[in-house]
Amino acid sequence: MLLDIEALTRKLQHVGMKDVGIAVASVFAYLLLRRAFRRRTTPLKGPSSNNFFFGVVPELMEAPDSGVIHEGWAYVYGSVFTIPHLVGSKAVILTDPKAIQHFFSRETYGYVQTPNSKRFLEKLLGRGLFWAEGDSHKRQRRALNPAFSNASIKDLTPIFYDSAYKAKAIWDRLIDGNPEGAIIEVQQWMNHVSLDTIGLAGFSHDFETLSGKTSEVATAFDELGSTKPSSFQFAMFLLSLLFPILSKIPTGRRNSLARLGAAMRGMADKFINASGTAKEAEAANDKSVIGLLVKSASTEHITQEEVIAQINVLLLAGYETTAISLTWALIELSRHADIQDTLRAELVGAEGADPTWDEFTNGLPFLDAFTCEILRIHPPLFEIQRSAAEDDILPLSAPIQSATGRMVDNIFITKGTTVTVPIRCLNRSLEFWGPDAKEFKPDRWLNPSADPYKAQELQGYRHLLTFSDGARQCLGKGFALAEFKAVLSVLVRNYVFELPKGPDTEIGQHRNLLPRPKVAGEEGYSVPLRVRHYVAE
Repeated sequence: MLLDIEALTRKLQHVGMKDVGIAVASVFAYLLLRRAFRRRTTPLKGPSSNNFFFGVVPELMEAPDSGVIHEGWAYVYGSVFTIPHLVGSKAVILTDPKAIQHFFSRETYGYVQTPNSKRFLEKLLGRGLFWAEGDSHKRQRRALNPAFSNASIKDLTPIFYDSAYKAKAIWDRLIDGNPEGAIIEVQQWMNHVSLDTIGLAGFSHDFETLSGKTSEVATAFDELGSTKPSSFQFAMFLLSLLFPILSKIPTGRRNSLARLGAAMRGMADKFINASGTAKEAEAANDKSVIGLLVKSASTEHITQEEVIAQINVLLLAGYETTAISLTWALIELSRHADIQDTLRAELVGAEGADPTWDEFTNGLPFLDAFTCEILRIHPPLFEIQRSAAEDDILPLSAPIQSATGRMVDNIFITKGTTVTVPIRCLNRSLEFWGPDAKEFKPDRWLNPSADPYKAQELQGYRHLLTFSDGARQCLGKGFALAEFKAVLSVLVRNYVFELPKGPDTEIGQHRNLLPRPKVAGEEGYSVPLRVRHYVAE
């Protein structure tokens, strides 16, 4: 630009000390000029905040529904806007379909994990798929691909049913002899179903939580979810965003996270030892996720550290997200008796005792519609936040007015800018899904071509961002969908679900690793439902 720093450095080797001051002043002037002339992120409209250090971050974290807040701001300030973020900075929020598509097309290279997320993921899970970027992410994902092919998931479907029937056997004993059924805390049971399933399907290991046994991993998950973070812990978390050294100060929640991380690493070591070498896994015909990963590790140059990290990723993702989605499914069935009846009629009327994987993929339209509506209304992950790894230009579907009053059809993003895609907002937006966007209506999926709203402009699975999109689209999407449908099909065919205090019972939110539903007034994330046998008329 104005000065070649490398050339100046070479020149300094040949000048006297009296010239050093001039040279240093020149460098300093160059840096100031470069900063002054460097293009900044396009000035955008957005809400204000009096909190210089944290901006609106506490407001969004403590809100019952951050998606509604984002949607309101988008209505007032435009499809792309900024919010006050950490230490006086601005985060850019995307609700424009074209900008979102561009963002996901550049994931892991142009947009990467924020420094805080990077530190947290490495500490909890290791340098696995969630942590990796760019070529490293592509290599790790390629190594995992065989484990999540359609053929592999089809082979694992009996395991999904096995976990569901184990839960059924215990529920039958709880209910038998009582025509009114029994009050069952279903979220804990969905945790057991999810953990035992990912253990068997992922690692050929049975945690046996459905049989009443426990393990360090199960105990650590339960401990983390049993209590709500205190005000002190919340304050320490916010401060650690500004001063990462504070994340080393032990709090109850951080101690629980540390125990969870240690438990997962311990299990990962056992799984690797049990799987052995690629040749041993091949000889044993191990079709679990870890077995297939071990087979591909050598060809994709996956290190043992990365294999351990993938196991941690699969344990966490396979447990947390599926348990949350299944719990929300049982809540919505309890809220809507008509929907429960319609779903049960379809499942009972299907040929054979259990639907096949092919039926999950190409049949049972109402089960598919119900599944999509759960994913739309209740995404486990509320938002995706990344940092721009380099300067970028985001295209827009339609021009917006900048903070200076100028109409712009693209947004310049400066390297280091925080960019957020608000999944919950977009999945439930009135603009994208119409006036009934906030309602739970599986029927909307039975005639999607008639939808005149903007949802079809969004990429992702079924125009939803629940599984993300682009390079980081959820690799276990097919696994999660098959498990969800298999477990739900067993439960709905055999039981009727009701909220003990009626369908209008308030459902709150419990902050865990991911937000979980809870019945208002209950301890932790408890969701007690009345469960009784279904008796065909």
